[in-house]
Amino acid sequence: MTENDAREEERPAQGQEALPAHEVHRETSEDHPEHEAPQEDGAQVGTGIETAGVPDTAIPELVIISGMSGAGRSTAAKCLEDLGWFVVDNLPPALIPTMVELGARSQGNVARIAVVVDVRGRRFFDNLRESLADLESKHVTRRIVFLESSDEALVRRFESVRRPHPLQGDGRIVDGIEAERELLRELRGDADLVIDTSSLNVHELRAKMDAQFAGEEEPELRATVMSFGFKYGLPVDADLVVDMRFLPNPHWVPELRPFTGLNEEVSAYVFNQPGAKEFLDRYAELLQLIAAGYRREGKRYVTIAVGCTGGKHRSVATAEKLAARLVSQGVETVVVHRDMGRE
Repeated sequence: MTENDAREEERPAQGQEALPAHEVHRETSEDHPEHEAPQEDGAQVGTGIETAGVPDTAIPELVIISGMSGAGRSTAAKCLEDLGWFVVDNLPPALIPTMVELGARSQGNVARIAVVVDVRGRRFFDNLRESLADLESKHVTRRIVFLESSDEALVRRFESVRRPHPLQGDGRIVDGIEAERELLRELRGDADLVIDTSSLNVHELRAKMDAQFAGEEEPELRATVMSFGFKYGLPVDADLVVDMRFLPNPHWVPELRPFTGLNEEVSAYVFNQPGAKEFLDRYAELLQLIAAGYRREGKRYVTIAVGCTGGKHRSVATAEKLAARLVSQGVETVVVHRDMGRE
């Protein structure tokens, strides 16, 4: 998104009439999730409608998009809109059940609703937990997508569009980020899917959203297996972390150093080491137990981070093998090599 687009998202601007913040999301020329800028508190929406007599099959599927300001909520929302979802931006949380009820009365015309909830509507934010409980009591299928990013990336993004953080007040950008993290801490813990956009561009974020929501039939469980290098930091969106540094490093084998874990010779070297195959077998068995528990608890997404020193050899080879095991177990799996090629 350009700087002019960022200014346009911060409405109402000086001298302009306020636009309803709950209007359906419109496509703009956004080029990067890191350039998302905050908006002002939204306008009101009509009162609720009772769903008596509406069959359960008519109740729309619901996705709640939230997360840190500047982490890419606009990009995630636009991606769902492109996939045919009815997207509502900055709807006060207390009105989410009303939105679902209206969708249920649309005779199938609004089968999937995505709602963006963030601190721009902070006056209403305390109502979110109550609304979620209300939805659960009505057996509404809902998922929470949380967009995360590092402090450094968020500061850079706000500075690039020359806009203040919505919670910084008279302080610094980092003060606003800290306040927002605290406000969203509980919601992040309840999220079904956490996406870290610190190192993602707009196309990579859209690819992640497509991978999760583009399918016509919702699988029981979706997994992302991500290789990474410990020297570049832990992935903040990881549910499970595997450390492969107990195996010898192919980096110290001159003929293998230039290659990655995608190379057959490197993979063979890694899994010919004592304990490597046994570890893979036992961890795959452990994941079967974990996956069964996730399904029982209604968790649809899991991110497994596989790390080594640089994220080039051992973690890449192991991530590929582990992903193949998950696929054989019926788990829809996406493989991401975060740090491969970074050296």
